[in-house]
Amino acid sequence: MKDNIIPYKGTVPQINDNVFLAGGAYIIGDVTISSHASIWFNTVIRGDVHPISIGSFTNIQDNSTIHAMHDYETIIEDYVTVGHGVILHACHIGSNCLIGMGSTILSYAEIGENCIIGAGCLITEHKKIPPNSLVMGAPGKVIRTVTEKEIENIRQSALNYYNESLHYR
Repeated sequence: MKDNIIPYKGTVPQINDNVFLAGGAYIIGDVTISSHASIWFNTVIRGDVHPISIGSFTNIQDNSTIHAMHDYETIIEDYVTVGHGVILHACHIGSNCLIGMGSTILSYAEIGENCIIGAGCLITEHKKIPPNSLVMGAPGKVIRTVTEKEIENIRQSALNYYNESLHYR
């Protein structure tokens, strides 16, 4: 086992064989990472108090932190791009979302599928963002519905990060 994959209370992270795990990234405890995901430099995913699940083709970019709460897991579905320096705490991110750099999503928040959360957003506790929303600000507010082109671009962003990760293997 690698030094950056750390069991916690007897629970070993479950990481698909084709996941890219960059240097300085730490995966701890009850964490499941699905196929073709990429976890970038200096990211911490800490499943010490409740499970964390990361979907296929999802990328968690540099210096991001993901945690859960004793009573609420963190779920990040497929084809999600989590930008640099993001904090995700005990929340649910639907498929095909883009979480902008420096954003914070707090406990019990739910982000619907096909959403863009703009850079620097703060999504407060218990906030539910409807599918297909563009959200900006702190606290985050829905600005408009995303376009079909933006939905395609979100998916392409996730695929681009997967392809980029292949150069590091």
